[in-house]
Amino acid sequence: MRTLVNISDEDIVRLDVLAAQAKRSRAAEIREAVKADFVHKLNNDWIVRGAGCWKNRTDIDDAIEYQRTLREDRTTD
Repeated sequence: MRTLVNISDEDIVRLDVLAAQAKRSRAAEIREAVKADFVHKLNNDWIVRGAGCWKNRTDIDDAIEYQRTLREDRTTD
């Protein structure tokens, strides 16, 4: 499908830089950007998106101990 879109001159310059770096056409870069945006916006799999987001935390050594510390004020009654 062909379509017309208005893109600012500034974005065209950026697009041309990306296209040149990838040795692809503007159209190919735009198609890839649209596809990536759809995947990002339509991906409702929050588990996959969130997996590993804490793995590089340096302030939490042992995850279980961290959870116990957070919950120590709770009673089991």
